[in-house]
Amino acid sequence: MASSPLLLSLASSRNPNSEFTVRRRRHGALATTASSSSDDHSSKLVTFLGKGGSGKTTSAIFAAQHYAMAGLNTCLVIHSQDPSAEYLLNCKIGTSPVICNNNLSAVRLETTKMLLEPLHLLKKADAELNITQGVLEGVVGEELGVLPGMDSVFTLLALERLVGFLGNVGRRNPRKDKYDIVIYDGISTEETLRIIGVTSRARLYLKYLRNIAERTDIGRLAGPSLLRLVDEAMSLTSRGSNLNGKMSSEIWDMLEHALERGASAFGEPRKFGCYLVVDPNNPASVSCALRYWGCAIQAGAQVSGAFGTASPHSQVESVEIVKKNLSPLPFALCPHLPMGGSLPDWNAIISSNPSEGARDLLSAPASSSNIIEPVKFDSSKKSVTLLMPGFDKSEIKLYQYRGGSELLVEAGDQRRVIHLPPEIQGKVGGAKFADRKLVIAMR
Repeated sequence: MASSPLLLSLASSRNPNSEFTVRRRRHGALATTASSSSDDHSSKLVTFLGKGGSGKTTSAIFAAQHYAMAGLNTCLVIHSQDPSAEYLLNCKIGTSPVICNNNLSAVRLETTKMLLEPLHLLKKADAELNITQGVLEGVVGEELGVLPGMDSVFTLLALERLVGFLGNVGRRNPRKDKYDIVIYDGISTEETLRIIGVTSRARLYLKYLRNIAERTDIGRLAGPSLLRLVDEAMSLTSRGSNLNGKMSSEIWDMLEHALERGASAFGEPRKFGCYLVVDPNNPASVSCALRYWGCAIQAGAQVSGAFGTASPHSQVESVEIVKKNLSPLPFALCPHLPMGGSLPDWNAIISSNPSEGARDLLSAPASSSNIIEPVKFDSSKKSVTLLMPGFDKSEIKLYQYRGGSELLVEAGDQRRVIHLPPEIQGKVGGAKFADRKLVIAMR
């Protein structure tokens, strides 16, 4: 995981002109505008993490309505067969974006359909490059089913086309719909965490694949052709067929740069908003949220805040306990939306006083003052402090494979690499765990 340098450098590298700014409309509704720098046209991706039944889908729909009513072109991406979103939006959601109301579109991801387009692009590229000599053309996509692991892969490709984190998708095939905000309601929190961490994890795999391609006879023979086929089909490097004249090393460098850009985006609140969702009346839900907070950090993301799902049975004491447990994350309540009965009046819900805290949390600008640093270096004490909420010391494993220049941290079924600054580099001398933080002494 080449994570930490990216995470630590964000506060100093953000463009202040690229923040979300808040203004008031004539009708008093909170309006949020997204401006971007001239060299960055990607959308902002927002997602929610929490235990099943805690209110992730409700929170996602609330956020989508909030951003849409604030004047931002918003797309809600659903990846399940649960019809709850259709009921709450009073809109039939299909596999192509459908307009639900002003500024709000929704789409349902279905992997059986998503795998057809990449196959078609591969066939088209192969017809031009003639690498498989027509064998690929004989593959019938409609016969193919979904295998374990495919959901995450094709979801990532679909989201990349919407948000453009790699900075290149859509240059050869411009997107018809460009969104300011893309809200992803995933299959499960675990799958969403895998998607968050995939670009940083893929960089290490790419490194080893490059070694095979450049240092073995079969790699030197097959590597360049396969790279050209994939790039021609997926437009990963935005150069298309121009890569035919490029050296293999240049292609690998382009792929590495694209993955690095994608990994850094998930750690930057200006581009990626990640929120926890809890049921204040359910202690298990709160424990899961804490755990997912730690897992999100391990995946390379910043958690921007937490939402509690209000209900008629919510107690003030329970809400205060949740706030304390999740501190210092900002916390707000989302209104309770009962299923059944009359359809929700979103204008009234979003503009109501009980929704003010949730509106403010979603519209809070990404600034260095409200970012909780997951890693801190202390050169005077020669120590590293890791924020590890949801874990205890026995669940955290530390490894060093490349001398004293980095740490490999394993926790929550995630691994991340922390690159140490020169003045702290060395071997691990000891570690202590207190107040959700692991303090590592180097020697």
